[in-house]
Amino acid sequence: MPNYWLIKSEPFKYGWDDLIAEKEGVWDGVRNHLAKNNLKAMEVGDECFFYHSREGLEIVGICTVSVADILDPTDETGKWAAVKVKPKRKFENPVSLKQIKAEPRLAECQLVKLSRLSVAQITQEEWQVICEMAGG
Repeated sequence: MPNYWLIKSEPFKYGWDDLIAEKEGVWDGVRNHLAKNNLKAMEVGDECFFYHSREGLEIVGICTVSVADILDPTDETGKWAAVKVKPKRKFENPVSLKQIKAEPRLAECQLVKLSRLSVAQITQEEWQVICEMAGG
């Protein structure tokens, strides 16, 4: 059974369309220890919500971890982690942060509780609720 995650990116730096164009992207540049621990906990096959931060503020799709536990190629110190992800599907109905905050079943979601965290763990129940909100 896969684990579930949420990864954030500013769409003007690296958005869903960039991941689609590349077919596989490196999730790097994370410099927060909790986010790093989440990256290190990811396994091949885990699924991630792709969240557009700053612009849009919405979950736009699902991607899958294709390569786990690699060193961040942008880090010269060798201390930070990265993974590779591949797009799985785009949401026809993106799920906004406003919708997530309004849903009582998501009150404890790391996206809500730790809003600055760029790589968040998502529970199976939260995953199912958000997928329902996106239309299935």
